[in-house]
Amino acid sequence: MSSLFIADLHLSKERPEITGLFLDFLSQQARDAEALYILGDLFEAWLGDDVILPEYQAVIEAMGQLTESGVRLFVMHGNRDFLLGERFCQLSGAELLDDPCTIDLYGQPTLLMHGDLLCSDDVPYQKMREQIRRPEWIAEFLAKTPQERIAFAQELREISRKETGKKQEAIMDVNDDTLADYLDHHEVQQLIHGHTHRPAVHQHVSSHGPVRRIVLSDWYQEGHYLSCDKDGCSSHTLSI
Repeated sequence: MSSLFIADLHLSKERPEITGLFLDFLSQQARDAEALYILGDLFEAWLGDDVILPEYQAVIEAMGQLTESGVRLFVMHGNRDFLLGERFCQLSGAELLDDPCTIDLYGQPTLLMHGDLLCSDDVPYQKMREQIRRPEWIAEFLAKTPQERIAFAQELREISRKETGKKQEAIMDVNDDTLADYLDHHEVQQLIHGHTHRPAVHQHVSSHGPVRRIVLSDWYQEGHYLSCDKDGCSSHTLSI
């Protein structure tokens, strides 16, 4: 048996081919797994459990069918879908993961993160992240009408695109000192994360020994998943 890891699908009505690819993945590769871990940004926007967009209904139903078949499904909040909550879990059968969290991955202590916390050089983003995760901000947002939430999400997405275009590439990548702090604190041999959209395997040395850092691919042009079992991990590509 194996455990599969994916991140940064950013599912939306603008890219129905990626949604279709993910649905195929859930009914095929994921069915043979022991567990599926989604490490953030499954959806391009999640407006709250009480406002589930029509384009997400088939995805949630397919996730429910996956968990009913016996595959455990773990979902971590990303920067686009941090409002995923209890109702989402009830409908999909998913279990929400803390960010960060550690797991025993076939005998190897492994740290799981979405990855945005590691990008500490991007100070404006970190300030915004802190603000929109405050309980008072969330309560105010969820008090808005569905139309107001949709408009706000679109505005926030446009601001993000403009700001990303202005930033240097290095600012949006992992900060080495921040990474070292997390590795030293959690005492793991492996880290798996997404967010940066820079797929690679990096080797690091922490105060507790060597650590392998696996960065997951996004699902913009094609699909990608990481498969891990007792013999190690391997990356796989899914073509549209």
